[in-house]
Amino acid sequence: MRLVMKFGGAAVADGKRIKAVAELVKRIKDSGNKELVVVTSALYNVTDMLRENALKMAREGEIESVKDFVAQIRDKHERAASEAIADERILEEVKGEIKQRTGDMEKALIGISLLGELTARSCDYIVSFGERLAAPILAGTLRSMGIDAIHLSGGEAGIITDEGYGNAQLINGADDEIRARILPLLTQNRVPVVCGYIGETRKGIITTLGRGGSDYTATLIGAAIDADEIWLWKETEGIMSADPKIIDNARKIPYISYIEAMELSYFGASILHPRAVEPVMEKDIPIRVKNLLKPDDEGTLIGKEPEHTEKAAKAITIIENTSIINIAGSGMRSISEVAARIFTALAAENVDTIMVSQGSSERTISIVIDGAQLQKAINAIKKINTMGSIIRDFTSNSNVSAVGVVGAGMAGTPGVAGKVFSALGKEGISVRMISQGSSEYNISFVVKREDAYRAARAIHEMFRMGQ
Repeated sequence: MRLVMKFGGAAVADGKRIKAVAELVKRIKDSGNKELVVVTSALYNVTDMLRENALKMAREGEIESVKDFVAQIRDKHERAASEAIADERILEEVKGEIKQRTGDMEKALIGISLLGELTARSCDYIVSFGERLAAPILAGTLRSMGIDAIHLSGGEAGIITDEGYGNAQLINGADDEIRARILPLLTQNRVPVVCGYIGETRKGIITTLGRGGSDYTATLIGAAIDADEIWLWKETEGIMSADPKIIDNARKIPYISYIEAMELSYFGASILHPRAVEPVMEKDIPIRVKNLLKPDDEGTLIGKEPEHTEKAAKAITIIENTSIINIAGSGMRSISEVAARIFTALAAENVDTIMVSQGSSERTISIVIDGAQLQKAINAIKKINTMGSIIRDFTSNSNVSAVGVVGAGMAGTPGVAGKVFSALGKEGISVRMISQGSSEYNISFVVKREDAYRAARAIHEMFRMGQ
């Protein structure tokens, strides 16, 4: 059996957790004739520290603060290695790699400080150190347990991308690269430990794959090597009907289809990378979302066909920090021209659109975006009229959240939307915007931010998702 397993978050928070992960990998490896590829994220919170602290210090020219920060990162990883790796010889090798890589990171950060310039390319290079420091520790821990493990960067594993820094895309032919680099290692009974989240261009320049990109790395590799299954190890029981922090009776969903999982991930469910499902769909490779605390539990299986169920709606998710922009076109312009200009301008500024609603008679378009991107979106829209007056007016509102109700059973089931909005009406919740795709797998709407949790609870109860 050929498995790709991804670990991240709390699973690799410190040396003790890494050791527990290595013991789990060894148990699975020893349980039968299994070929394993392991994908790892950075140590818990390290990527955020690199992005929010290190880059800020470097951009502001705080060289001494940069040096102190790098020393802290080096110490954190050396302590994790010491906790996880029993073999002294292997430990010293891993510490040597940590010292070299943190040295490279320090040089890069000081270079940014001296130049006073931070590019998207430099940002990707710096944040990549989280995974590039974690992988040697996990591989070293496995080696100390008698498993022939080797750590690889994303590029070394064949994850070859374009130059879309921050959200890079795999290039044509990358599947062949992955197969050529991974399969010989499996034939030799070795366990590749691959850095998640990162790839590199044909020129060898490091790129990153976007939020939650380690999941995406796992499915890219799994599809390329024709894995039997891909296991994504999380801190939850699997994919839940709602966020348990918001809804007490949220339940594990035993089975969910590829399309339902994609709808959830694209609509903000943090359990999966938005593109993670795409690579495996054509080959029909199952994904399991499994619980680290209950490794023998089956978790959630993601597969091809929607499950036959009496429940029309299967899960609900919330994107809390959103903004809505209402744009009115000028009287003589077609709505198509207005839309074309708007989305071209937003794409040029890398502003992602979460929802769209259009009112043709009034020549208006409403869009929902990540609240953090509002100012970029406003600036992009303002530029449009410099090429000719096509926008009459636009307004924005950041006191909103987007809610998505997902389920293949909603397709063709009469009255689903009526039940959704009936539940909201009973709670006295006003809807600011509605959007539903032609697949009918997702009904999305926008409410005031303070109403979002009540809305989710009401709909979850209406469709008895937790039962």
